[in-house]
Amino acid sequence: MNEEEFNISMRKFLKVVGVTSQREIEQAVDKALAAKAIQGNEHFPAKMTLEIAGLNLKFDIHGDIKLE
Repeated sequence: MNEEEFNISMRKFLKVVGVTSQREIEQAVDKALAAKAIQGNEHFPAKMTLEIAGLNLKFDIHGDIKLE
Protein backbone atom coordinates (compact mmCIF):
# COMPACT_ATOMS: atom_id res chain seq x y z
CA MET A 1 0.00 0.00 0.00
CA ASN A 2 1.20 3.49 -0.83
CA GLU A 3 0.58 5.53 2.35
CA GLU A 4 1.04 8.87 0.59
CA GLU A 5 -1.46 8.04 -2.16
CA PHE A 6 -3.90 6.72 0.44
CA ASN A 7 -3.67 9.92 2.51
CA ILE A 8 -4.00 12.19 -0.54
CA SER A 9 -7.05 10.36 -1.89
CA MET A 10 -8.69 10.25 1.54
CA ARG A 11 -8.13 13.98 2.09
CA LYS A 12 -9.53 14.79 -1.37
CA PHE A 13 -12.63 12.69 -0.65
CA LEU A 14 -13.17 14.29 2.77
CA LYS A 15 -12.73 17.78 1.28
CA VAL A 16 -15.44 17.06 -1.31
CA VAL A 17 -17.70 15.67 1.42
CA GLY A 18 -17.19 18.76 3.59
CA VAL A 19 -17.65 21.35 0.84
CA THR A 20 -20.63 19.59 -0.74
CA SER A 21 -22.33 18.97 2.60
CA GLN A 22 -21.93 22.59 3.66
CA ARG A 23 -23.40 23.84 0.37
CA GLU A 24 -26.39 21.48 0.63
CA ILE A 25 -27.10 22.49 4.23
CA GLU A 26 -26.85 26.21 3.40
CA GLN A 27 -29.21 25.80 0.44
CA ALA A 28 -31.72 23.85 2.55
CA VAL A 29 -31.65 26.53 5.26
CA ASP A 30 -32.06 29.34 2.69
CA LYS A 31 -35.00 27.53 1.09
CA ALA A 32 -36.68 26.89 4.45
CA LEU A 33 -36.18 30.53 5.50
CA ALA A 34 -37.61 31.80 2.21
CA ALA A 35 -40.65 29.53 2.61
CA LYS A 36 -41.01 30.73 6.21
CA ALA A 37 -40.83 27.08 7.30
CA ILE A 38 -38.25 28.03 9.92
CA GLN A 39 -37.56 31.23 11.85
CA GLY A 40 -33.77 31.16 11.81
CA ASN A 41 -33.11 30.47 15.46
CA GLU A 42 -33.52 26.68 15.42
CA HIS A 43 -31.04 23.91 15.85
CA PHE A 44 -31.27 20.64 13.99
CA PRO A 45 -29.92 17.23 14.96
CA ALA A 46 -27.83 15.94 12.06
CA LYS A 47 -26.43 12.58 11.06
CA MET A 48 -23.81 11.78 8.45
CA THR A 49 -23.29 8.17 7.38
CA LEU A 50 -19.93 7.10 6.00
CA GLU A 51 -20.14 3.88 4.04
CA ILE A 52 -17.39 2.07 2.17
CA ALA A 53 -18.77 -1.21 0.85
CA GLY A 54 -15.40 -2.73 -0.08
CA LEU A 55 -14.21 -2.33 3.51
CA ASN A 56 -17.50 -3.39 5.10
CA LEU A 57 -17.54 -0.01 6.88
CA LYS A 58 -20.69 1.83 7.87
CA PHE A 59 -20.30 4.54 10.48
CA ASP A 60 -22.72 7.22 11.68
CA ILE A 61 -21.55 10.62 12.87
CA HIS A 62 -24.03 12.66 14.91
CA GLY A 63 -24.00 16.39 15.52
CA ASP A 64 -26.11 19.51 15.83
CA ILE A 65 -26.55 22.34 13.31
CA LYS A 66 -27.34 25.61 15.11
CA LEU A 67 -28.69 28.63 13.27
CA GLU A 68 -28.24 30.99 16.20
